[in-house]
Amino acid sequence: MNEFVDRTVQKDRDQGLFELESAYMMEVNLDGMVWTKMGAMIAYVGNMKFTREGILDKGVGKFLKKAITGEGTKLTRVEGRGRLYLADSGKRISILNLQDESIFVNGNDLLAMEPDIEWDIKMMRKITGMLAGGLFNVKLQGTGMIAITSHFQPMTLRVRPNQPVITDPNATIAWSGGLSPEFKTDISLKTFFGRGSGESIQMLFQGEGFVVVQPFEEVYFQPG
Repeated sequence: MNEFVDRTVQKDRDQGLFELESAYMMEVNLDGMVWTKMGAMIAYVGNMKFTREGILDKGVGKFLKKAITGEGTKLTRVEGRGRLYLADSGKRISILNLQDESIFVNGNDLLAMEPDIEWDIKMMRKITGMLAGGLFNVKLQGTGMIAITSHFQPMTLRVRPNQPVITDPNATIAWSGGLSPEFKTDISLKTFFGRGSGESIQMLFQGEGFVVVQPFEEVYFQPG
């Protein structure tokens, strides 16, 4: 028993506000406020208050967009002081430190962010398929830390002016703020695989930046 406790006990790594306890669990050294994905809290030590995001927290406009997107990203405001532990269905966690930068994140893959980070829900346009779980993403910008999740180890692909990147929407979790992906339909793949194949809908990234994909397909889009 002592061996198990010693092997799994929480360890202080002095990495700052966001600290990885493991690839799948994150510690927030809270002294103030932080936004987290609703339901991501697995434990905490200290005094904290958890408040679901209200209608007026980010304005009526954002609330209406959240209503349109359905379940989408539901955020929890956590206030207090202590150690907060977050996880999301055993998914791998990546911590990013934005320095006056912007990034788009799939709404389901945002785990936490500092309060100074500006965020807005962006509706996907020109969708060629029907919604199966996620029609939007979140634009994050400013200076501060954010945490995103992925199934297994993510891979980042560079997008260059003469080298566009095409991805499966169901495997795409994030991309740099300067990119505006387009949706395209591969008719030949749709015919070959049948109408139930997600590969017939693709995201096209052109310009300069990067896109992050995971080796797992979450079903967000299905062909119409």
